[in-house]
Amino acid sequence: MTTRGETLHAPADGRTDDRERPPTRLPLVVYVLALGTFLMGTTEFVVAGLLPEIASDVQVSVAQAGLLITVFAVGMIVGAPLMAMLTLRLPQRLTLILALGVFAAGHVIVALGSSFALLLAARFLTALATGAFWAVANVVAARAAGPAASSRALGVVGAGAMLANVVGVPLGAFAGQLMGWRGPFWALAAFGAAAMALIARQVPRDTDGGQTISVRAELSALRSGRLWLALAACMTTTGGVLSTYTYISPLLTDRAGLAASLVPLVLGGFGFGALAGFLLGGRLGDRRPHATTIVAPAVTTALLVAICLLSTHAVPTVALVALLGLFGLGANPVLIALAVCFAGQAPTLGSALTVSAFNLGTAIGSWIAGLALESPLGATGPAVIGTVIAALTLIPTIAIALTQRRRLAA
Repeated sequence: MTTRGETLHAPADGRTDDRERPPTRLPLVVYVLALGTFLMGTTEFVVAGLLPEIASDVQVSVAQAGLLITVFAVGMIVGAPLMAMLTLRLPQRLTLILALGVFAAGHVIVALGSSFALLLAARFLTALATGAFWAVANVVAARAAGPAASSRALGVVGAGAMLANVVGVPLGAFAGQLMGWRGPFWALAAFGAAAMALIARQVPRDTDGGQTISVRAELSALRSGRLWLALAACMTTTGGVLSTYTYISPLLTDRAGLAASLVPLVLGGFGFGALAGFLLGGRLGDRRPHATTIVAPAVTTALLVAICLLSTHAVPTVALVALLGLFGLGANPVLIALAVCFAGQAPTLGSALTVSAFNLGTAIGSWIAGLALESPLGATGPAVIGTVIAALTLIPTIAIALTQRRRLAA
């Protein structure tokens, strides 16, 4: 039985031993956890399609209403490691249930709230719960799948959030048009409550036992240089892709000459590519983790260079954006698995820090890309910034691979 303080081991050489063949099927609990991340991913970005309605109802500008997205990202950055430490002594199953309970309550507050300050507070509270759920869900999924399939399991859990961008966010925006902007929040609260029952039923009780883990022992994981390399890669791989994706609309319309009505279809292509990339990356990562974390950002960098060079041609640009979704986030489940492994006796903290790293990379990358958009580079500026950031991913991933080779040689 593995507790929060025990190490989740992964194959050191990146190959699955004959005695540890990946299972043909992942445990059902992995898919239940993916349902949870689907809800989390939906709530993070569904606000984007409802901003005008929210702004009009609570009497703020659309730009101010956009703070509902910003405060959620800040809550994720701060909340994931903070909640991992605060819930350290709680059983993992209980942590997941409580996180979903707070998630549901936060959406009820938003659905009932009339004050913009109250909405911001509820969104921040929801983000804290999201960070706690995601951090623990990664550890539970990796353990349930076993060392030989941990990356694949994390790929499925992460794919829940990717699916949210393809299905959950558009459906939420559509429901908001039919039912009013509060309708999607009522629906998410109901789904969150239903997910609590699934988690209580599917997450095994043997995760509830455990040793008494001290905060000092948990923080000792921060001395791992390989952990920080993995976190740096999490920041740059996501920052490079999403800094470009955030401002992809002006690139498609102003440079490629695409009609604005076709932009959602291109974004859907990116979303489907990202979903497939997460699943494929997780599967490949169980056998060749270091090759996956090097090849994926290398191809991503090449794709971003091609987007910069071919952005005046509509058809190649559309195809490149779809491929960017496929390769751009494909290394993420492997990086999460490596961070959990490198954290040693603190796998939950390692997982939580990857959540913070992904969100921090997105926030910094998008901010710099916004400055580039207003520079002489114009609409191609974000893609140029994304290329540089994505290329930086190769530094920590190659360093991890070389370190692992030296350890094996020793």
